[in-house]
Amino acid sequence: MFQDESFDPVEFATCWKKERTLSEAHTQTSEVLTYEAAVQTAERASVSVQTDEEPEKPFSLVVDNSRELKEFLTRVEPLVSEQLRRNLESHAFDGYEVSWEEESTAVSCLHTLEEASQSSQFHCTGLAWNCTGSVLAASYGRFDHQDWCSHKSMLCTWNLDRRSIDSTKADISIDIPSCLMCLSFHPSEPAVVAGGSFSGEVLVWNTGREGDPLLASSGFTDLGHKEPVAKVSWMINPEEHKNKPLLLSLGNDGKILVWKHTPEKRELQLMKGSRLLSGSIPRSLRVGRSKGDIEMGGTCLSFSHEDKTVLVVGSENGGLLKCSLPTPAEVNENTTEADFKSPIEFAFRPHHGPVYSVSCSSFHRNLFLSCGTDSTARLYSMIDSAPLLLVEPSAGYLFSVCWSPTRPLVFAMGTGDGHVLIYDLKGSHIKPRVSLDASPHKRAVFAVEYNQRRPQLLASGDASGVVKVWRLSTELLAQGSGEVELLNSIAEEALSMATL
Repeated sequence: MFQDESFDPVEFATCWKKERTLSEAHTQTSEVLTYEAAVQTAERASVSVQTDEEPEKPFSLVVDNSRELKEFLTRVEPLVSEQLRRNLESHAFDGYEVSWEEESTAVSCLHTLEEASQSSQFHCTGLAWNCTGSVLAASYGRFDHQDWCSHKSMLCTWNLDRRSIDSTKADISIDIPSCLMCLSFHPSEPAVVAGGSFSGEVLVWNTGREGDPLLASSGFTDLGHKEPVAKVSWMINPEEHKNKPLLLSLGNDGKILVWKHTPEKRELQLMKGSRLLSGSIPRSLRVGRSKGDIEMGGTCLSFSHEDKTVLVVGSENGGLLKCSLPTPAEVNENTTEADFKSPIEFAFRPHHGPVYSVSCSSFHRNLFLSCGTDSTARLYSMIDSAPLLLVEPSAGYLFSVCWSPTRPLVFAMGTGDGHVLIYDLKGSHIKPRVSLDASPHKRAVFAVEYNQRRPQLLASGDASGVVKVWRLSTELLAQGSGEVELLNSIAEEALSMATL
């Protein structure tokens, strides 16, 4: 039924695929031509020239005894003298100061500065402007030590006259082997700054010197500070004919020490010393039930602007003390701490907690401000123990207070809730004229400092290490007529009420 068959094959061409054809060809680029040539720079020559030194011509006044000059002076002298007399008796320009700055209607933040390397682990413990007003220095450390300090802190400076300021890196940064608690610029040398450490050492640096900026230190001696240095301040040395300043330090151990810096020596020389002793205070003004001459830890100080031998000192127990400088004992090889007498001359009604800042007025010889952990700022007179005025901003602890260098009735303070409050007593002592948000993280503002040479600038430093530079408004700078008289009347009125 079925069988195998074989058929011839059948071929047919595809209808969807075309045949490919191949051909060979070659190409060649044009020949690349190269050339070699030698060149030589032009020869240059430098020639210096110098003008001939011109001899100095002697100065001489022309003598004129002519009759015309005599008649002219005789005619105009009465008119000029009368006008000068009227100018002396006029009060038209009382309190007026020429301002070369543009007027500003509001307070503005010019710079927010911080040192990135410290990573917010340190507090800004102090601020200082140098004598030219161009450089701001900040000391870094911590106020909350529970034990001995093992931190390595720093001193940082920023030059605000530079065209470009790095807000996260200081122009100069100096490492310190212990927390730096305070600092103060030299009154006439803009690069020299002094500081006090938590370990009790007093140090002096030259920020303009490369390599090793440390000029001198107190070291650790038997008569030196045994506890943290709370404040350092330069003071005029009346015994030096060149009026070279001495360095005063106040410690939490109650010592007030006076140091001398000699340029060729690396060690500060201790000149005088005294101790804050509770036995020098009347019992009615003592804090607690302390008996005998117990040392009181110092926290802050401020010199009188008229009498540089008088200073006001605040203490850890809330005491406010008027002290005098001539009383400290001279130091020699036989001196012991028992030879350090008390410099206290007068005591004021104390705060209810540690005093963190005092500031003497530059417009009234007897008035000074103080603030502390009792959340009050107080206005005192050096001739009365009771406060003349109390300011209670309800902003937590108050850590810093300072008077305006241009307005007799204006002062600024740093608060525990991160604000800088500026009060104007001409308006109100209850409500601040300006409230500034000085801390991005709402941390306490430990330092507030006016620029004495450029009073339109105010600096603040907080517990996160952030430093802010504020430009003040014109109304906070320009002194109005009668402000000094109003400040005097506040002091006199309060004193008269106290004596009733």
